[in-house]
Amino acid sequence: MAAAPLLPLSRLDLPKMAARRLPSQNGGGAARPRPKMAARRGAMAAEGPSSLLALSAAAVSRSMAALEPDVWALPGHLLRGLLPLLSVFRLERAEAAARRAGLSTQPVWRKLWDDVMKTRPPNSENITCWRKKFLETFFSNVLHGVLDVSSDWRLNDHHFSPLLHSSPHVTQLTLCNMLQGAVELAAEHNQKVLENLARSLRILKFQHLLSSDQSVRHSLVLLLHRLIHHGSVSQLSIYSWPVPDTVLLVLILSMSAGFWRSANALAYRSSPCGLCREEGNAQSQGSTREQPEREWSDGENLKGSCGALKEADVQVEGDGQGAGQNSSLAGLSCPLQNQACEEANSKVSCDHASIQGGSSPPCCSEQLSCHPVLRKSRRRLKSAVGKKRRCLRRSRGLCADPDDLYDFVFTVAREDNSGLLDKSSIAEGENAGNWTSSSTGSPCSGSAGCKKRGGSAGIFPLKAAHRFRSVSTLELCSIPLTGDTCRTLSNLLSSWVSLENLVLSYNGLGANIFCILSGLRALSRHPDCRLHVVRVSDVFSHMPCMELVRCILSTLPQLHTLSVSFDLKNQLEGNGPEGNPSCSDAEIPESCLEQLEIRFPREPLHTMFLLPVLKASKSLQQLSLDSATLPSSQELGLLLQALKECNPSLKKLSFHDVNLADHQKEVLLLLQDPVLQEISFSFCRLFESCTAEFLTEIINTVKRNSSLKSLRLPGNRLGNHRLVALADIFSEDSSSSLCQLDVSSNCIKPDGLLEFTKKLEGHIQQRGGRIQFTHLRLFQNWLDQDAETAQEALRRLKAVCSVVNDSWDSSQAFADYISVM
Repeated sequence: MAAAPLLPLSRLDLPKMAARRLPSQNGGGAARPRPKMAARRGAMAAEGPSSLLALSAAAVSRSMAALEPDVWALPGHLLRGLLPLLSVFRLERAEAAARRAGLSTQPVWRKLWDDVMKTRPPNSENITCWRKKFLETFFSNVLHGVLDVSSDWRLNDHHFSPLLHSSPHVTQLTLCNMLQGAVELAAEHNQKVLENLARSLRILKFQHLLSSDQSVRHSLVLLLHRLIHHGSVSQLSIYSWPVPDTVLLVLILSMSAGFWRSANALAYRSSPCGLCREEGNAQSQGSTREQPEREWSDGENLKGSCGALKEADVQVEGDGQGAGQNSSLAGLSCPLQNQACEEANSKVSCDHASIQGGSSPPCCSEQLSCHPVLRKSRRRLKSAVGKKRRCLRRSRGLCADPDDLYDFVFTVAREDNSGLLDKSSIAEGENAGNWTSSSTGSPCSGSAGCKKRGGSAGIFPLKAAHRFRSVSTLELCSIPLTGDTCRTLSNLLSSWVSLENLVLSYNGLGANIFCILSGLRALSRHPDCRLHVVRVSDVFSHMPCMELVRCILSTLPQLHTLSVSFDLKNQLEGNGPEGNPSCSDAEIPESCLEQLEIRFPREPLHTMFLLPVLKASKSLQQLSLDSATLPSSQELGLLLQALKECNPSLKKLSFHDVNLADHQKEVLLLLQDPVLQEISFSFCRLFESCTAEFLTEIINTVKRNSSLKSLRLPGNRLGNHRLVALADIFSEDSSSSLCQLDVSSNCIKPDGLLEFTKKLEGHIQQRGGRIQFTHLRLFQNWLDQDAETAQEALRRLKAVCSVVNDSWDSSQAFADYISVM
């Protein structure tokens, strides 16, 4: 435990502080004395400064409860010396007083970070508030048990509840492994903590999840319901889940989309959720407010559900493959109420029997008699779990509880895991999408890209669920998505009108990408659709990149940002899955696209395929092309001509890992463009075999271009002498407005950097100190070869501009350096 420093309070006038009067708490202007407090302060002052100096900072912190009102009124120079000696609890309370005194507590919080966390946070130069950074990280570390509050006296304050007092500052939270953090936050003693998080938390992340039991899932339900449905969480991200638990994944996705059981079905600590109950009471008193995100009317629900059930009957009985479907329908809560039930306003009371600690959805006898598929499935479920369920009739009309989605998901999963499904009996081409449709126009209706691949765990009827608030950003990274999961996600996406950002990264989608697109197509038809950003990346591409881009844009013309990225081309790639028309034939309507990023898996870049996209994207401002090959020497020229004609608003153009060594003419044309503000040639082998004349032409072209603000040249083998030549861009006769220059990964040695610095200083002096150059990036260069020279060059450069570099071991690039020599 860190030793507490001594408190230098000899300059405090405690007798005067003891004589102070505080305003009356009764609201009047009269002041009343506090005899006990004043006597205690007077006694301390009478003992002399020596007794005060002997007090440790920890003791002073414990005494702050009595002295706090007077301490906050201290002059600024005294308060400045006191702040580093306060506990976290007192320092947090002193924030307002420090602001009034014109003091910043940021250095104190940064010192706390260094002493307690003992690590350097990533991107520390971008941290604007160390108070928030410390308290947010502190909350996470305490929640996951990696920080002991007794390890430092500043954390060990009996007034301080670590989770409760730090939770208002938490805007981003990560839950991992066995979801121990979710169990802790859902505990009753942390109810106030959860209320604080519901107001402050914006980003909720799950990472490295493992399978969990039903009690953990129940805690997760409570947590997600409070933070998403009744909270402020706007982004949900799931990372690194190599073998996902389908039930748990569907649970998180469905609740993130706002689907869940009705208010009176969701027990919150053995009672209905209070917030849901308030909403229910408000509706019962005559408020007929509709959920803003609800897509279907009651009539559409009834019609769509009836059609889905009829299709299910035909599919199962007609094909003779009821086993797989029955198990899926076994847990299905019928969302319908028959006409007699509605006319008589009848009600049904269902006793839920427990299955392994959970409950199963109710079902009613007449409904089962109307739907033999459901009746068979119900019998199989009874025999499987050995539990009885009773539905009691109160009147002639019978109805099923449509809200027990929670039980359905877990019942299906239990069946699937217990081996009740004979997966071998399910045909590869079996269509399971008809009855799972979320609307009459199914977003995923069993096309070849969405073929059934086994059990139906996790597929649920969306109309059977209540709609709550949903998140606006969904990120699924490094999570394999099966066909079933993709169908479920497609159905969720079809009505996820609040969704603005969708990121699917390394999910092994393959042909299932068309299942996702079908859901997005249904979503795009909704008048309240807000989806503006889609990012898709994977190892293998199921189809050519440009074909996928055209398909996505034809589906979602309202997109503002589209990113498509693949590492490798699928050797078995065909012309697209059977049953899906070629996307290259899809007509692209005029789009709102502003940013387009394409990472080709070493595919040739054919301008004729990109041209329809460019023509439809009149508002395009950023274009990034990565890892493409140019099939001919004319291809780049055709692309530049197309950009000039179709995209007059283009401001940023980026090429990465595209061989431009033989395209010097086109490079110069780009640098002359009067509209482009940012140009990036990253690892494009630009100077691999260039002549001195080409380098001079580049410099003169940039000098004449007053619109170019940023030039990025990483990984182009500049070397020392070419870097020194680039300093002439800022000469006295230059009209360049260049602000940012990136020369990372260019085999630059310290002596070359120092020479560049001296030449740059000379040009600045000639221009009278007037220069717009502000940022220089120097990552991964040879600056460790001569530390003293490098430090001198960096010191002089930092007086001119902001320099960003790193301590990189240049021995890793020895072969590259030899090729430059």
